[in-house]
Amino acid sequence: MPVTAKVPNPLFAVAMILIAMLSLQGGAALAKTLFPLVGAQGVTALRLGMGSLILLAYFRPWRLTMRGGNLRSLIIYGLALGCMNYTFYLAIRTVPLGVAVALEFTGPLTVAMFSSRRAVDFIWVLLAVLGLWFLLPIGHSVSTIDPIGACYALIAGACWAVYILAGQRAGSSYGPGTAALGSVIGALIFCPLGIMQAQSGLFSLDILPIGLAIALLSTALPYSLEMMALTRLPAKTFGTLMSMEPAMAALSGILFLNELLTPLQWLALAAIIAASAGSTMTLQKRSKIRDAKVDPQ
Repeated sequence: MPVTAKVPNPLFAVAMILIAMLSLQGGAALAKTLFPLVGAQGVTALRLGMGSLILLAYFRPWRLTMRGGNLRSLIIYGLALGCMNYTFYLAIRTVPLGVAVALEFTGPLTVAMFSSRRAVDFIWVLLAVLGLWFLLPIGHSVSTIDPIGACYALIAGACWAVYILAGQRAGSSYGPGTAALGSVIGALIFCPLGIMQAQSGLFSLDILPIGLAIALLSTALPYSLEMMALTRLPAKTFGTLMSMEPAMAALSGILFLNELLTPLQWLALAAIIAASAGSTMTLQKRSKIRDAKVDPQ
């Protein structure tokens, strides 16, 4: 009798994405608890250093067949990855986790906006701008958002956009090993900065296990789950689900850091999530997130 091909269960893939987002934001919350001990720069060094070792062990890029020839894009990708982590951790020193992720999410949202030219996209631009207006302390006293922290989050978002664009080019040459190689490049630049700031405290036996947990929660587990989910879901569906990231971050901030948001901040958060989801659903051509999206906070 003919054997019927097994169809991947989309609900299982959705569950994997949700777990990946919870893991990522839980890792960010755990990282924030280390700030008083080693600083945001020290946590960046732990995350990038240990995360790079995990990715190297997982992908073993030296065993992969890589065409090469796009070293410049790979270096830009690695620098963007490191800078994104660095500025994001600087942001959440003074900005609630959910707000920081929403501001950072404007990076990939901008990339998505520029990949489509339909008139309906103006609605998503308006929603995103409206959300930013109520999140940022510009011309109004809506909240106690630190302007310097907010700027760091927006810089992280710009780095995320560069990360996506450079990752698409580098990935065409270096394949699955791109993430590991890029992480190593970022670690070579930003780990020394973190080590200088944290000094010997970074290598304490009380700190290193927590750093390993941060690397696992923020790098190994979410990346693996997202890669498995991508094989079971269309890229558009994946991108739409990832729009829930700011809400997951806000939930993580409430559960682990006692960071309560105001109703207006929740409304602004919802506007950015709606803009991101809407822009993903109305893209005319197949999203390239499948090739380059790694949640990299």
